[in-house]
Amino acid sequence: MFVRITTESAPRPNSLRDLGMRSDSNAMVSLSEFSYRKGTEIYGEKEPAEYVYQVKSGAVRSYKLLSDGRRQIGAFHLVGDIFGLENGNEHRFTTEAIVDTTVRLVRRQSLETVAQNDAMVAKNLLRMTTNNLQHAEDHMLLLGRKTSLERVAAFLLEMDKRLTAAGVLALPMSRRDIADYLGLTLETVSRALSRLHEVGVLGFVGNTQRQIVLLDRHQLASLDLQP
Repeated sequence: MFVRITTESAPRPNSLRDLGMRSDSNAMVSLSEFSYRKGTEIYGEKEPAEYVYQVKSGAVRSYKLLSDGRRQIGAFHLVGDIFGLENGNEHRFTTEAIVDTTVRLVRRQSLETVAQNDAMVAKNLLRMTTNNLQHAEDHMLLLGRKTSLERVAAFLLEMDKRLTAAGVLALPMSRRDIADYLGLTLETVSRALSRLHEVGVLGFVGNTQRQIVLLDRHQLASLDLQP
């Protein structure tokens, strides 16, 4: 059983700005912080969608368990990303902390109430929804790629855009996570990464091979090899 570690902070002024939602009216909305150990569930599928979350540190995965027991990861949420904003009243995915993680959260109802009278907050909420839709479309296209190398290459390019460490991709997720995100087996992901290493597209740093150096982004972007 996972143990949830929670540390709630006192509400702070300008909390919408803390969440990355700039507001002309400088709206006051109570914002809290909670910490979760690696592997701890943040919320479950079909639970009430009462809060909107932002990753302050660490990383989060959103996933569904399929009827045959397989896991399909729909998204990885990295530092600064906002998640949990749903169209309906229930969460469609389960979310877990990939590593020890701290998130900010704000009541969804509070955001919606402020948005009714604050055009900037309403615009920010629309932007969040649009970003989530764009990611879902990009993920659908990724899963439609024909070869395992193309899928792994697309994943690495995505992480290259989203992770900020200069020169090195310090991936918080395991290869099993990557496989479940790409709709591949663990062995196929490992073979694809080894192949990319062999042809000089990437290099590994350290023994865990979670730190990756992209040596040839142009070749990675135009990859058309057979697995």
